[in-house]
Amino acid sequence: MYIYGASGHGKVILDILRLNEICVSGFIDDNSNINTFCDHPVQQNSSVDKLIIAIGDNRVRKFISTKYLDNNFIKLFHPRSIIANDSTINIGSVTMAGAVVNSAVTIGKHVIINSNATVEHDCEIKDFAHISPGSTLCGNVSIGEGTHIGANAVVIPGIKIGKWCRVGAGAVVISDLPDYCTVVGNPARIIKMGNEA
Repeated sequence: MYIYGASGHGKVILDILRLNEICVSGFIDDNSNINTFCDHPVQQNSSVDKLIIAIGDNRVRKFISTKYLDNNFIKLFHPRSIIANDSTINIGSVTMAGAVVNSAVTIGKHVIINSNATVEHDCEIKDFAHISPGSTLCGNVSIGEGTHIGANAVVIPGIKIGKWCRVGAGAVVISDLPDYCTVVGNPARIIKMGNEA
């Protein structure tokens, strides 16, 4: 088992793997100046059987995922996260300590549900999204591909957020958001629009 990303997020993933009693052979990182990390060897551009991407940047995580086949990736759950039996979590995704994923949630590939985040019933989170620490998605929320929900943000029930959006820390989202927007505040307001991933 390998971890792609020899940085801070890699430390968290390493801890979750250890708690799940999964043996880690080493790290993979594109920085050729890093030879060891957390007492493990670091390789560059290696071919491995099983790995998980430990990089918080959604676009980078998506790019790295294209280097490997889907069956190379595992999904990973911190033993102190709570996941409903009828929720679906896809490959490459991870839940951190204290995360709660409630009933009938669908989570795509390579999604991060960070520490103490809450995902309520019937939510859908598309590939490469990141739900930051302490944030709350109320029931029946839809999060588009690559979207980042900032720390302690709240999305009220039934909201649809487009792809590759950024929701600022502490924002309260009370209306649907289009693709490629950045929002901040309570209530959340758009401060920037983009047009590409």
